[in-house]
Amino acid sequence: MDEALEALELVAESELEGVVTWLLRVVGTVVVLAGLGLWLFTDAGLLMLPALLIVVGVVLVAAPSVLLALADLA
Repeated sequence: MDEALEALELVAESELEGVVTWLLRVVGTVVVLAGLGLWLFTDAGLLMLPALLIVVGVVLVAAPSVLLALADLA
């Protein structure tokens, strides 16, 4: 966990935090849309893979701002 916070501090100091944040948000949005597409356009109903993709996508959308705030506090 310490290595992850050090990496976040390095990104925050190099002024690339905006790029990294938006990149993770775009990837998260694509993952959520992929999960919704699998869930809506397949006949299997609610599967574990689409639900997992939706959860991972939401985490990727929300995590960058939370992690950068933690790095600023540390």
